[in-house]
Amino acid sequence: MRSNLKVKTVNWSRVDEALIGAAVPPQNSQTAPGERSSAVFPGAVLLVGQGGDIVYCEAAGCRSVVPEVTPMTAEMVFDVSSLTKPVVAATLAMQLVDRGLLEVDRRLSHVFQTFGTYGKERMTVRHLLAHTSGYPATAPFFRMIAKANKAERIGMSGTRGAIEMIYNEIFRAKLEALPGKVVKYSDLGFILLGDALEVASGTFLDKLAGQSIFRPLGLQNTGYIDLKTIRRHGLEPAKERIAPTAHCPWRGRILCGEVHDDNAWAMGGVSAHAGLFSNVFDLHAFAAEMIACYHGRGILVSAETVRRFWRRDETISGSPWALGWEMPVGQRSSCGQYFSEHSVGHLGYTGCSLWIDPVREIDVVLLSNQIHWSTDSRALLSFRPVIHDLIMEALGFA
Repeated sequence: MRSNLKVKTVNWSRVDEALIGAAVPPQNSQTAPGERSSAVFPGAVLLVGQGGDIVYCEAAGCRSVVPEVTPMTAEMVFDVSSLTKPVVAATLAMQLVDRGLLEVDRRLSHVFQTFGTYGKERMTVRHLLAHTSGYPATAPFFRMIAKANKAERIGMSGTRGAIEMIYNEIFRAKLEALPGKVVKYSDLGFILLGDALEVASGTFLDKLAGQSIFRPLGLQNTGYIDLKTIRRHGLEPAKERIAPTAHCPWRGRILCGEVHDDNAWAMGGVSAHAGLFSNVFDLHAFAAEMIACYHGRGILVSAETVRRFWRRDETISGSPWALGWEMPVGQRSSCGQYFSEHSVGHLGYTGCSLWIDPVREIDVVLLSNQIHWSTDSRALLSFRPVIHDLIMEALGFA
């Protein structure tokens, strides 16, 4: 597909202006980061879908500014980081619920025989999906794997031993609050959810996602990059088609085609909380399918289950979370002020976002390489609601 797919009856000029103005033109990319006062990211790709069709798609700025300047293209593949949570983990959970292999309100102690210490005996799958598990946001598991990695001939990261070590650490970890008492976004909860999905299905996460999501939808540019397999067979990702993320101080290089998230790296690039790579066209196809499922005409998940997951969780009053997805919270939401109250979305640390309004059948995919030059995301946090408002205004929903 090309990047000039626009509906001629819609005036996208303000969206174009905002997107292009937020990116660094390739000819100006040598400007020092501190002097790029008007730029939000080096580059980005923005796609808007409506009724299953692409009504807008544009690339702006630079794919990379170091070690060389390269332009952004609409087909570029991104490390979408935490978009892994809704696209992979929540969707697989929906499918396993449909198959009768998973119950969201069943205690995890029924899934894991050795689970239930330090107040975790009441924890359910719902608590993990809705970020009410009581687990901390994260923990530096990658450090112990990186240390063990040095002693292994081909490296320990990505082995089942490393993955099980991380799962066991989460099993034993103390909670910051009892399940169902506090809303706190937690990568650890979703790493554990990945383990539960594998146990319930009897299949490893990457294979399950490929069989149940990516292949049925024909998502040819979406998947995990299995670092263990790459090392073992001497393979190399097609880096020219992938947007680099950031320089990793402990890995000593700019990451491209290698998961940015430290703990996902320790797990070999495959986790339920991060690790997914994709582009705007595949994420639009996924969003369009989920909208179709919501209306009872899709193939991946039943309408009943999608609507159940896309309902605000009421475990804790005022929570912004559905099951695996965020929902709008007034004008403070990253999707702006015009998406319906039934909308769902998610952000990714690397600079990515996906928002879906199932009532109006609209999806907006914004993939950027914001952390390629800075981990300060304040400009992007301000930009997201603005660009979503401009999109909805252009479509006539303001």
